[in-house]
Amino acid sequence: MVTRRRVLGLGIAAAGVAAVGGTTAWAYGDAMTKAEALVAPELSKVIRSRFGDLEYAEAGSGTPLLMVHGTGGGFDQGLFFARRFSEAGYRVIAPSRFGYLRSVFPAEPSSENQADAFVDLLDTLGIEKIAIVGGSAGALSAMAFAIRHPDRCDALVPLIPASYVPRNEPVQSVPPDQMQIAMAVLRSDFLFWLAIVLAPDLLTEALLATKPALIKAADPAEQARARHILESILPVSRRAQGLINDARLAGNPAKMAIETITAPTLAVSFEDDGFGTAAAARYIGEHVPGARVQVFAEGGHIGIGHDAESFALIDGFLREIGYR
Repeated sequence: MVTRRRVLGLGIAAAGVAAVGGTTAWAYGDAMTKAEALVAPELSKVIRSRFGDLEYAEAGSGTPLLMVHGTGGGFDQGLFFARRFSEAGYRVIAPSRFGYLRSVFPAEPSSENQADAFVDLLDTLGIEKIAIVGGSAGALSAMAFAIRHPDRCDALVPLIPASYVPRNEPVQSVPPDQMQIAMAVLRSDFLFWLAIVLAPDLLTEALLATKPALIKAADPAEQARARHILESILPVSRRAQGLINDARLAGNPAKMAIETITAPTLAVSFEDDGFGTAAAARYIGEHVPGARVQVFAEGGHIGIGHDAESFALIDGFLREIGYR
């Protein structure tokens, strides 16, 4: 968690950085130009769902796969996480969830309503049934999709699922002063960029729930992947409503009727995920009929060192159940 002392430290450092003037402005401008290019309007489309606008993008061709992004994402994160699938003969469909980028933020942005919006997207695309992968907070709406629309769900893959696990004690709420500071950072592209520049390890541990040392020990490709995941949260101002909603939904996730899921299910996580999704994956395995579970020993919340292996695992599962 980002403490007030650390945020105040960032503020003091920001004053020093601001003194550099033009150099800081150029670096920030360059970062934002690159960030905006990844979510340019021409890269995605918008349909009208029952709740309002729903943005999505596609990559690849072949077997359809609905990739639901996690916290801090959007269609761009979905495409990035599923890039191995689009390169391997899948037609990846990556929506932006409620409050992210060009997707609407409705009066009731629940996981269940998001799942219903996915049905509207499939109807628009003329797809009757599909396999769905939901990462992190995106697993909530993916699981809701499998529960509410079993006739449309061919397979379910909760990936590092930020979903319900029984707890002995309630989750502690964030103190109001820290929440106000966090909300200010999440609504400011400059403050978020500054935090990436000045405290990347802090953000890596707080937002990606992955130990910085694990990333630093990984190969260059995995280090670059982790850096991209963090930096591509920009422009954070266009994801703020979704981020805040995810904090509400995934911070203390509600119990779902997962025992009613009939789709073949594979839950994947990592033992050292700072968000504790390994326990959630095991809970899914215990309560979804016939579900399989794979928990790797390490990898953090973003699966460092297991990107190719995770793809092979999920692809193999989909092939084994006859989806491909």
